[in-house]
Amino acid sequence: MKAADDAIVVREASIDVSATPAQVYDLVADISRMGEWSPEATGGVWTQGSGEVGDWFDGTNKAGEREWTRECEVAAADRGRDFTFVVGGVEANRTWWSFEMQPAEDGVTQLTERWWIVNKSPAMLEATDEQFTQRIALTEEMLATTIAGLKRAAEAASG
Repeated sequence: MKAADDAIVVREASIDVSATPAQVYDLVADISRMGEWSPEATGGVWTQGSGEVGDWFDGTNKAGEREWTRECEVAAADRGRDFTFVVGGVEANRTWWSFEMQPAEDGVTQLTERWWIVNKSPAMLEATDEQFTQRIALTEEMLATTIAGLKRAAEAASG
């Protein structure tokens, strides 16, 4: 899913993966495994549904000693193409996370992880400009780390 035109920040990272788009999607959409490749997300549990548009999950996270859980709503669930969710739900329109798969030549899939913010969360509203800038930089690093971990997992599974 492309970032909203009114997003206040957008960051993304892409990587080529030697696996099919469906194989990559199946990893991304298995929210319970996100902690295997993300430096911050530790996993998730479905609270309503199991991965279709409008379904909800609790995403768990950890950074240093701080741990937190956020309710997330699936905004796109197109197997082999796009898995997108928004923290706090679509109606809140705050922080979005998107994983897009594009088939390339010779069985390679281009995976793009995109993160954007339309409306700041209450915690982000309390942050100083410097803290918000640091969060953006940290997230940019995490995008690259996460998709590199997804690449390793997908390529190991597709053998």
